Amino acid sequence: MKIGIIGAGNIGGNLTRRLSALGHEVAVANSRGPETLTALAEETGATAVSVAEAARGAEIVVVTIPFKNVPELPAGLFDGAAPGFAVIDTGNYYPRQRDGRIAGVEDEGLTESRWTEKQLGHPVIKAFNGTYAQDILDRHRPAGAEDRIALPVAGDDEAAKKAVRDLIEELGFDTVDSGGLDDSWRQQPDTPVYGLREGVEGVTRALAQASPDRPEGFRG
Repeated sequence: MKIGIIGAGNIGGNLTRRLSALGHEVAVANSRGPETLTALAEETGATAVSVAEAARGAEIVVVTIPFKNVPELPAGLFDGAAPGFAVIDTGNYYPRQRDGRIAGVEDEGLTESRWTEKQLGHPVIKAFNGTYAQDILDRHRPAGAEDRIALPVAGDDEAAKKAVRDLIEELGFDTVDSGGLDDSWRQQPDTPVYGLREGVEGVTRALAQASPDRPEGFRG
């Protein structure tokens, strides 16, 4: 599959490593330009590109950048993507640590990924937002393994959600459907499932235990 990754931090870098190792054709971009990704490209065989080129021909696009930077992505970002492409949003809103106050979340009550979807102008699937980056490299297991962990996946587009879940399972993790984007508060920071390393049963239970009230420490 052709996969574009926008953001080469911990999550983006490790997804580039694993997806390339699985044989996917990966293009990776960051805000500083492709010349800063030479080492990652040489290590993985991925192609370093500009942000504007990252989605070209891609069947899945991963957006894994700081929440506050999403509106700065270029217009027409997805114009050259493959028909029926899916967008994975890995982001989290950290108003006090990094992002400042975002009115759409604080005043309009949008879930984090619904806000991101509005900025991008394309449906998104929320995944990997509560995953430890190192686990992408170290905790993948074959299907049926007793210690295989599960990741929650939220989104409204069922075809896109299936494509993302299939990819995550290929990466070596089970998945749990956590509902639509308006339900994705169940996997936002400081919820029971955030950072959880358990299987399907544990993740399903943690999602059910979540509260829709945003914790004080995550309000701007």
